[in-house]
Amino acid sequence: MNRHELSAAMWIKSSYSDSNGGDCVEIAPGFPAAVPVRDSKSPDGPVLLVSRRAWSAFVAAAGRRV
Repeated sequence: MNRHELSAAMWIKSSYSDSNGGDCVEIAPGFPAAVPVRDSKSPDGPVLLVSRRAWSAFVAAAGRRV
């Protein structure tokens, strides 16, 4: 995955993000090998590439109530 592919990606903001521009995570679905993740406050900043398996585990763990 290169910068051109990431710049053309359609980014989706977390449904838990507030409308005041607070802490927001965005992902770009549609990549078979990894899930790109970025901070919405810094769209030109770094992108973290997470394996699909790791992303699924993260989402499952984040959805559990403590």
